[in-house]
Amino acid sequence: MHIPPHDNRNQPIVDAGHPLVPLNYFNIVRLTRGQDFSYAVPGYETCIVPATGTVQVQVGGQTHDDLGGRGVDVWDGEPEGVYVPTGQTARITCQSDTAEVFIAGAKFDQVLEPFAIRRDELDIIQYGSDDTKTHRKIKHILGTKYHDRVGRLLVSELYTVGTGGWSGFPSHKHDTDRLPEETRHDETYNFRFRPSHGSGLQMLQRVDNEPGDAYHIMNNSTVLIDKGYHPCCVLPGYEMYYFTILGGLSQRSLKQYFQPTHADQLHTIPGIMDMVAKFK
Repeated sequence: MHIPPHDNRNQPIVDAGHPLVPLNYFNIVRLTRGQDFSYAVPGYETCIVPATGTVQVQVGGQTHDDLGGRGVDVWDGEPEGVYVPTGQTARITCQSDTAEVFIAGAKFDQVLEPFAIRRDELDIIQYGSDDTKTHRKIKHILGTKYHDRVGRLLVSELYTVGTGGWSGFPSHKHDTDRLPEETRHDETYNFRFRPSHGSGLQMLQRVDNEPGDAYHIMNNSTVLIDKGYHPCCVLPGYEMYYFTILGGLSQRSLKQYFQPTHADQLHTIPGIMDMVAKFK
């Protein structure tokens, strides 16, 4: 499902219990200096990640100042985040002239402890190549190193390296719990392009070797991945970014199932298996 760019007025784009991706929650909050926004999502753990600007986050008796710090866009610096336990109230206060803040969530019924993720604690991996049109960098905010502190939520940012090319290839899916081959993880993306008038394509093929769907994605498009194989691409001459939310049904570790028709491509893309391992 494609949700076109729009002003969500600080209301959830993907609310709790969404019919397509019930394991996910997603909001974008826009604030000006001194403004604050409080929220709680019963039954969902969340992660606050400033897309741009600097904020203070208060949660569970903790105060985290000067979180974020990126300037004009998501290419302007490194991400930071705060993990918010299930159902707890978090307060976000803007400390810069403006701030745009992502709130990512996954369904989870236990209450853990809040913590901050600073830029020097990110797990960053680069893989692919210009020759294979798959050159990418992933910045894991809530990645593998936090398995003992997070329930079901995985949060990362994915960037193209250079302009044009494909991401999420070889095509894979994760819509069915059938270990050890695959796990059920609902997924939500929010896309950005540089320059901002760039665009791309999100494919969604439900069954191997049968026609699927394709969505024209633009700056601030949101895509919900409920089932099927889902590679995406950006037009030549543009860079692409997407904020990625994964929520697992029965476990946090993601087990991708690669599309049989294209599985041999796993051996052509440098570093692809290292990338896969970072979601475990």
